[in-house]
Amino acid sequence: MNSDMRMTLTQFLIEERRRYPQAGGDFNSLLLNVALVCKRIARKVAAGELGDATGSASSVNVQGEDQKKLDVISNELFIEGNNWGGYLAGMASEEMEEPYQIPACYPQGRYLLVFDPLDGSSNIDVNVTVGSIFSVLRAPASDRPVTTADFLQPGCEQVAGGYAIYGPTTMLMLTVGNGVHGFTLCPQVGEFMLTHSDLQIPVDTHEFAINASNSRFWEAPVTRYVNECMAGKTGARGKDFNMRWIASMVAEAHRILMRGGVFLYPRDSKDPTKAGRLRLLYEANPIGFLMEQAGGRASTGRQPVMNVKPSALHQRIGLIFGSKNEVERLERYHNEPEQNDEPNPLFNERSLFRAPA
Repeated sequence: MNSDMRMTLTQFLIEERRRYPQAGGDFNSLLLNVALVCKRIARKVAAGELGDATGSASSVNVQGEDQKKLDVISNELFIEGNNWGGYLAGMASEEMEEPYQIPACYPQGRYLLVFDPLDGSSNIDVNVTVGSIFSVLRAPASDRPVTTADFLQPGCEQVAGGYAIYGPTTMLMLTVGNGVHGFTLCPQVGEFMLTHSDLQIPVDTHEFAINASNSRFWEAPVTRYVNECMAGKTGARGKDFNMRWIASMVAEAHRILMRGGVFLYPRDSKDPTKAGRLRLLYEANPIGFLMEQAGGRASTGRQPVMNVKPSALHQRIGLIFGSKNEVERLERYHNEPEQNDEPNPLFNERSLFRAPA
């Protein structure tokens, strides 16, 4: 379809609002401003070295991770693009230790915005796909400054979630609780155009994504699952699987929304002080919301991720998401008695990795 005939993001949100006459326009304004921020970040990412925004920022964030220049720039763009509109009570980000307070010179709004401004930023310098992840929550009705406790809402209370992906094309994937819809940024008119309506993830798949270098730290149910996949047609599953790993969760989630698959970044024993690698509020919950709305499933391995009550702003968690039947299989494995007699095909003679002689 010609781009001139497609629905814009603005038109889509207006149509959605008409379904809920009691809704105010501030919700639409929030999402449109988030989209505008993502356009600006897309331009920065696309410029690469020409924009003098690659490389390290010579600083670390609250997670103790090295910040890239684009991490800092993207975080600033999210704040500058959303603090003035009158629809937010506060913001929280991977790059900020404490919640961001809306300046007193601006009206206070009804929503909270949480975000990872640039997921996968370690890939920037090698030109691999990255993205921005965001989640919208309702703010408590109060005229006081927001507190950390205000953000500690389970994912099932999100009113919107999505991500922008900066790849060969820039896309915005969005759910407002009525399915998942994809919008492609048209470079000619500078608008996000609806190109993918009501996406559905196949319930079965033959692709899985996991960082196999962490196999020695996995819990038994994850090892069992990966071993079965690696065994292929001659194993218990009776079919061959392909393994993927991009090290950019946005890119992994996008592939799964487009064609199915399962992504695993489970809890493991690599660092016993951490319950997982991914952050619950601004990574796991919005991605989980998208997956569930597209007919997939998102889980810690033991329970639906969106049922987890957060206990800290930057809480980490194990995450498994994608095709429903595969995620449910992993949940069953976590709930069954541990099996210790599984061979490890990752290191057998005909395996992904040969054992040392």
